[in-house]
Amino acid sequence: MSADHPRYGRRMMGQSRVARNADVDWDAWPVEEYLQENYAELHAADRAVIAHHSAALAGLAPGSIDRGVEIGAGPNLYPLMLTGAACRAVDAFEPSAANLAYLRRQLQDGPDAHWAEFFAHCREANPQLPSSMETVLARIRVVRGGVLDVGAGKYGLASMNFVAESVTESAAEFRQFCEAFISAVRPGGVLVASFMENMARYRIAGGQEWPGHPVDSATVADVFSPHVIELEVSRIPADPGLPDWGYTGMVLLSARRAG
Repeated sequence: MSADHPRYGRRMMGQSRVARNADVDWDAWPVEEYLQENYAELHAADRAVIAHHSAALAGLAPGSIDRGVEIGAGPNLYPLMLTGAACRAVDAFEPSAANLAYLRRQLQDGPDAHWAEFFAHCREANPQLPSSMETVLARIRVVRGGVLDVGAGKYGLASMNFVAESVTESAAEFRQFCEAFISAVRPGGVLVASFMENMARYRIAGGQEWPGHPVDSATVADVFSPHVIELEVSRIPADPGLPDWGYTGMVLLSARRAG
């Protein structure tokens, strides 16, 4: 999970108003606590997301896409791994200073040991991935910015995981972020995404609250359907091995941008 435009606001969320993305200090995102709670080991939900995204990307020939983008990359490396077969290069957009520092450290000094399990499972799901995780990560360029900074029509593939619904309480802003995500690819470009289902405000390791906008499969389909073709939306149940943030499952999406 990550955010957009943290530089535009440094206020904490009010208790009686809708919190927008710019109201939150995303530079203070608790990276280590987030990783420990969610990615210290491979969970069933991770396996399901990896299987879904791999199936959606299975028809793409290795190296067939010049450049892909991961929007709101956060400190989560496995979505970046999944793009490593089809994409010759990947831009990882991330606005949080804390998350940027982690990503750059992983790319420069080598990934933390626990990511090896994730990469092995990504290769099981998509044998077209290179045999070396370092080969895949070497294709990644870290870019400071959020979804509104990406620009339109620059990419052949875009991925966004647990971002648009987890950085704002505003339904309008959620829609805006999703539409910017769609616009990031050229017409016909491939989109894969995942969303936390029905998750409102949440806490990491019992710390401060972060904003969330509850969505479900119908919400996601309503936002995407006017702009895409080959839309497929599915869900998986909540993973009991993950923190209880009040969510009820995960919504998974694949599509192509309409021409």
